[in-house]
Amino acid sequence: MRRVVRQSKFRHVFGQAVKNDQCYDDIRVSRVTWDSSFCAVNPRFVAIIIEASGGGAFLVLPLHKTGRIDKSYPTVCGHTGPVLDIDWCPHNDQVIASGSEDCTVMEKEKAHEGARPMRAIFLADGNVFTTGFSRMSERQLALWNPKNMQEPIALHEMDTSNGVLLPFYDPDTSIIYLCGKGDSSIRYFEITDESPYVHYLNTFSSKEPQRGMGYMPKRGLDVNKCEIARFFKLHERKCEPIIMTVPRKSDLFQDDLYPDTAGPEAALEAEEWFEGKNADPILISLKHGYIPGKNRDLKVVKKNILDSKPTANKKCDLISIPKKTTDTASVQNEAKLDEILKEIKSIKDTICNQDERISKLEQQMAKIAA
Repeated sequence: MRRVVRQSKFRHVFGQAVKNDQCYDDIRVSRVTWDSSFCAVNPRFVAIIIEASGGGAFLVLPLHKTGRIDKSYPTVCGHTGPVLDIDWCPHNDQVIASGSEDCTVMEKEKAHEGARPMRAIFLADGNVFTTGFSRMSERQLALWNPKNMQEPIALHEMDTSNGVLLPFYDPDTSIIYLCGKGDSSIRYFEITDESPYVHYLNTFSSKEPQRGMGYMPKRGLDVNKCEIARFFKLHERKCEPIIMTVPRKSDLFQDDLYPDTAGPEAALEAEEWFEGKNADPILISLKHGYIPGKNRDLKVVKKNILDSKPTANKKCDLISIPKKTTDTASVQNEAKLDEILKEIKSIKDTICNQDERISKLEQQMAKIAA
């Protein structure tokens, strides 16, 4: 019987590690046996948890600062215990949160039968994708309907490796990338509403095992090269970017690869969310590339309940890079920046309209020439 190959525009996604001079070298990546990614990335910085004595610390490097990192390079310190996890604010590329060994998260409801660590992420359609272990310590991936957690929509056994599978999800393409700690590969799958729902696409393999992994937000990718994902693989003493691209012959913008994506602007304030309000993400177009706007000022409206606890029990630190003071002049500057951003948007809209007009005229010329 002839096997029917499922059609997908992502079947030929190609992964490639960058050259050595584009890596971040001589970094003492943390040896803590914790199942987090140890790395966080945004369009401006890459942050990496490192080995440190007398508490925890992590590095924050501008993306362009590749090559050998000097041992005296400043680190972000302040934790009394090892740093276990870090993540960038999605609405301000200069703000990062860190959690130390004092921060414990308990998960009471398990989707997998094994006692080993698991991961869960919400998908764009409301379903939940999980990775975990079976009773026989086999690594599994599963797809769940949150309204019925008794039986999974799909359940696949992967292998018997010990490393936790870290899932990275792109809601624009419905692709999930699985990076196992200690593995030397990245496997990727496409989520659809057709059985078996979780479709294997391909595997990127390398020689060295990964100690952690960072994942670039969509707005930080190079659309001119049809780049749909970029990972930052942690070695023992190096951070290596890995680029995923879809081969295309045309140099034109690929609308099917880059639908409007979530931008940095928040759809709701925290107070509105606590009041029960909800809103879809504010989307941006990547057709002309992502142009960073003004970062939102970090404003603490309510007192942090952790401030009343002893220093040793503090669980998270918010670090702003750099720290800004607010005064009358900053308010005036903000108003001027808003005007400039509005003008930039107006110019971009005009350019888009002209592009469409030029395209129509070229089509008319082609018809006449034919």
